[in-house]
This record gives sequence, structure tokens and C-alpha cells, in this order.
Amino acid sequence: MSEKKPSVLEGFKAFLMRGNVVDLAVAVVIGAAFTNIVNSVVKGIINPLVGAIGTKNLDSYSSCLEDPCKVAADGTVLSGIPIRWGSVLGATLSFVITAAVVYFLMVLPMSKYLARMEARRKAKEGTHEVIEVTELEVLKEIRDALVAQRGSGQDGR
Repeated sequence: MSEKKPSVLEGFKAFLMRGNVVDLAVAVVIGAAFTNIVNSVVKGIINPLVGAIGTKNLDSYSSCLEDPCKVAADGTVLSGIPIRWGSVLGATLSFVITAAVVYFLMVLPMSKYLARMEARRKAKEGTHEVIEVTELEVLKEIRDALVAQRGSGQDGR
């Protein structure tokens, strides 16, 4: 006899019922909402600070591989081979700034918070272990005292 293979729908149902799929869906929704916060910080605070140092729009910077380079207002290349390195630099700078905002405003504080919580948990466990060890030592002392009493009581008879 051949074993019955699960149907495609049964496999899909099993896939959806895994916990990590739900976690992933929640992460995507939270990530989409968090994107608005990060974009607001970057556009409202970081970009104006960078603009105060230099230019806000790097897209205008380019070099020409083959002269003469002429580009229409809509971005269509009329002649030459322009290399628009300003837009690449702008996108890279935007990525680095966004990553820095995420790291310093979310990841670093959360890591410190989790480390503090872990230290508190370990401190509580350490106190509990000391109490258990102390109780064990007291019980051993009581046992030793009882054994000593029995031993001295038998010799005195």
C-alpha cells in the first residue's frame, strides 16, 4: 500500500497554523506602522539638520561619461551618458540616517531595558539559590546535632 500524501490545502492549513506565521504577520503590521514614525523623524529632524550643513537635494549631482550630457526636465536623457551619483549618495545617506535613528531610538534603549530586566531576574534567582543553600546548611547542622545527641546519649547509659 502507498501512503496517502497530504493535500495541498491540508499543507497550506498546517503552514498557516504555525505560530511563526502569525508572528511574522504581526511584525509586518507593526513594521509598517513604525515606518511612519521613522520617516517622520528623518524628514522632520534629521534631513533639515543635514540640509543646514549642505544641500537637501543630492539628485542634481551627476557626471557625464560621454559628452555632451543633456537631460530633459522630466529626466529623459537627450544626449550623452550621465551618471547620477548624487541620487545614489542621497539614497545611501538616507539609509544610514534611517538605520541610525532606528538603532539609537529603538534598538539601543530596548537592549538596555532587556538587559536590566535580565539582571533583575538573575538577581532574584541568585537570592533564591542563596536562601536554598542556607536552608540546606541549617538542615545539615540540625542533622549533625541530632546525630551527636544520639551518640552522646547512648554513651551515658
